[in-house]
Amino acid sequence: MSSIVAHHFRFVVGVDTHARNHVYALIAADTGEHIQTCQFPTTAAGLRRAIDWVAHRTGAVTDTLWVIEGIASYGALLAGAVAAGGWQVAEAPAMNARAQHGIGKSDPLDARRIADAVRGLDVTTLRRPRADSGVRAALQILLTAREAMTGERTRAVNALTALLRVHDLGIDARRPLTAAQVSQAARWRVHKEPLANQAARAEANRLAGRIHALDRDLTENTTRLRQAVQSSQAAPLLQETGIGPVTAATCLAAWSHPGRVRSEAAFAALAGVNPIPASSGNTTGRHRLNRGGDRRLNRALYFVTITRMRRDPDTKTYVDKRRAEGKTTRDIQRVLKRYLARQIYRTLNKTKPAPNPA
Repeated sequence: MSSIVAHHFRFVVGVDTHARNHVYALIAADTGEHIQTCQFPTTAAGLRRAIDWVAHRTGAVTDTLWVIEGIASYGALLAGAVAAGGWQVAEAPAMNARAQHGIGKSDPLDARRIADAVRGLDVTTLRRPRADSGVRAALQILLTAREAMTGERTRAVNALTALLRVHDLGIDARRPLTAAQVSQAARWRVHKEPLANQAARAEANRLAGRIHALDRDLTENTTRLRQAVQSSQAAPLLQETGIGPVTAATCLAAWSHPGRVRSEAAFAALAGVNPIPASSGNTTGRHRLNRGGDRRLNRALYFVTITRMRRDPDTKTYVDKRRAEGKTTRDIQRVLKRYLARQIYRTLNKTKPAPNPA
């Protein structure tokens, strides 16, 4: 029996999501016939009305597929409410802008295109939403906050370095600032000196204080990530060389829950570490790094790979062997990242979450 959406479901609901209102288009899965389009507000009551509207017109939860745009943003609350009601939910596929050229664009048209775009897809290839409750939701919040804090800290360090290079305040900033130099600037007090230096010293003191505050926040963030990871399927990853709480949390947030990522090859593609053929002419058997996928997850795997190449005896032996065969560092990293993705996927799938601490 065919497993494409058109043969597996009777109805498809395409949802074009926005901040205030969502537009819903209901079509027949087998023929693509448009049944009805409606718009509802994004309030809790509006979401309930939308679900009731679909239920009234389809009459069967199991035969209807919801395809929602922006599941990680505007469509998050709707996706959660629909899934809680027992409906099948998938994320809208990427739309081909060229295919829409000359046809026009509107919210109702977009909703119909979203629904129609999945009719010919294999059910197993649908992008299922990540679990947005419990440990995974907590990890996602902590990781997003960490990225914001890390970015702010980098900007503060760069601003402090630039300030100290322009104004002679007694710190040699020709090289990257050390922790001791930042602490020195954080202890400064304003005293009598030229007005420009007074302003520069006060700003340097503020920036250094902000860096220290962010360091404390990042330390607390790491502690909370570790606690959350230890009560999840990702706990065994903490025992692996090069994998700390941030990397383990990143892997779990991307993987989400059993069944979302259908295979270790799909997880590798999600991480952007699946091999991309790069052969041409007389150059055969070559592959290049994948520039797609979840870049946060890809970055996490990269840092684990670098750590293992420097510190793990088995990995160092493998690297030496491959270099002797003429492999480049990029080629070796690609293979190691692919192996790491396989290892992480298998660990997450075979491990049951630990009970939450009281």
